[in-house]
Amino acid sequence: MPVTHSFKVEQADSGLRLDKYLAREIEGLTRSYIKKLLDHNMVSVNGQEVKSSYKLQVDDSVELIEPDPVELTIEPENIPLDIYYQDEDVIVVNKPQGMVVHPAEGNFNGTLVNALLYHCRDLSGINGVLRPGIVHRIDKDTSGLLVVAKNDAAHLGLAQQLKDHSMVRRYLALVHGNIRNDYGIIDAPIGRDPKERQKMAVVDRNSKDAVTHFEVKERHGQFTLVECRLETGRTHQIRVHMAYIKHPVVGDPRYGGKTKRFKLEGQLLHAAMLGFVHPIRNEYIEFEAPLPKNFQAVLRGITI
Repeated sequence: MPVTHSFKVEQADSGLRLDKYLAREIEGLTRSYIKKLLDHNMVSVNGQEVKSSYKLQVDDSVELIEPDPVELTIEPENIPLDIYYQDEDVIVVNKPQGMVVHPAEGNFNGTLVNALLYHCRDLSGINGVLRPGIVHRIDKDTSGLLVVAKNDAAHLGLAQQLKDHSMVRRYLALVHGNIRNDYGIIDAPIGRDPKERQKMAVVDRNSKDAVTHFEVKERHGQFTLVECRLETGRTHQIRVHMAYIKHPVVGDPRYGGKTKRFKLEGQLLHAAMLGFVHPIRNEYIEFEAPLPKNFQAVLRGITI
């Protein structure tokens, strides 16, 4: 069935081009695709047909009808995987930095899903053709552990643990600055940044509760190595929360952690530990993955 997206334009978006606004508001839609929808009268503002260059005004009512998706075939690819555990129900992998988890428009190759389809006969179909078996994900430039479901029963069991916050996920992050407290809890809601819609931010409106627990593991002068435990799983949660307390993750170009001191291709954030109750056997299992080599090299270079 076609999906209808409806929006009421706020003051922060007044004057923005219609196509740019929609591309920011609807994940996965490019401006070129939105233009095609405009050409086919699938987009309206205040009930009227407009051009992609239309400049939005406060309180404009915007509606976009997204037609049924075209059936896609995601090709298996013989990409090496660092598999930590595998049985007939689940597979746990250590994702390298730089690998996208699942395909999206304009990026249908080289993803973790492409690799999984080569290494596994079956994956859960709950999330559709683009995200088979994917229960949770980590950012492209974040490395580390994640679990994938091989069947729908396993998928439902793992998804419930995520919903209940009973899945244990611990990350190691190198952040800017010296965090004085050994422990801390960041309890701050996260939503879309009203000024830069491709970013997330701590905001009061249109946000969801987000809680991150952190513990200082090592102090290195201008940098601190912290372990973060997620109580919730919001988009970019650790990156947003650490930037919020003025300690952005080193190497993070989006949230203020970019630095010329190290040759980095992304943030130094690693999903180091993953624990969950096996969704079929009902026994707790836990895995740990060491820091990737680039992360270790930076730590060696700053040790004092």
